[in-house]
Amino acid sequence: MNASDAAVRDRLTTALRERGDEVADRWVQLQQQRAAIGIGESELREEADALLVLLGGALNSDRAVDNVLDTHGELRDALAELSLRRERAGADPTATSLAILALKDALLEAVERDNQDPRELFPVALSINRLLDEAAALSFNAYVERREEIIQRQSRQLLEMSTPVVHLWQQILAVPLIGTLDTARTQVVMENLLQSIQTNEARVVIIDITGVPTVDTAVAQHLIQTVNAVRLMGADCFISGIRPSIAQTIAQLGIDLSTILTRATLSDALAAAVEMTDQESPSAKVPTNR
Repeated sequence: MNASDAAVRDRLTTALRERGDEVADRWVQLQQQRAAIGIGESELREEADALLVLLGGALNSDRAVDNVLDTHGELRDALAELSLRRERAGADPTATSLAILALKDALLEAVERDNQDPRELFPVALSINRLLDEAAALSFNAYVERREEIIQRQSRQLLEMSTPVVHLWQQILAVPLIGTLDTARTQVVMENLLQSIQTNEARVVIIDITGVPTVDTAVAQHLIQTVNAVRLMGADCFISGIRPSIAQTIAQLGIDLSTILTRATLSDALAAAVEMTDQESPSAKVPTNR
């Protein structure tokens, strides 16, 4: 760190140490004026006090002011948590960024009270701007990452809902597939199916593709992977719902499904599965009217 950096750091740490309460009050006031953040004054003040303490501790070191956020993990975590707390309160990322940027004015006002020479204020103001611009960007990134996490979790939940594992009969499971079977969905199907095989002690699994519009090489490979995983769990596997158009496509593509048990319909597959497990046919259990 050069002499100029040290001087800037000293001015900032002095302002935070001697005027910390003023900075916190002013920051709370500016946030309430400029951004709709959905948080009460007392909570804002508590938040400001905690963050300013961390900022003061980060500056009171040998770090250059511009590198404080890169090297002080606790301060970065506090900014990320501030962003998430604002999100839970209903604030949008722009309002959160503006709230953090409001700290610029609060800090500059505190520094100006003790340093009236513009030549001395300029490097301090420049460092404050760089530091808090980075802090605002960090808060925005935390919001985006949180949103992506939520979207991914919801996408997985939708995948799980769209690929249910049905306990069709004793020791027989079925997975009715509807729509495109891509890599992500195959992974969800496989995880849920293998867990259900273990839980239900299933001996036969029926993968019904009646609702799959097309079967290309990629879809066929996903099906083969799933069948192989089922076999590794000690269960047999049928693929049902192969329509004439799909059978023709598979043949034209040269995809070898000769090692896989197939049936035209789900009912055909169920009948074969019942026979394979040496159970009484489901239709035999339906009482007849006399």
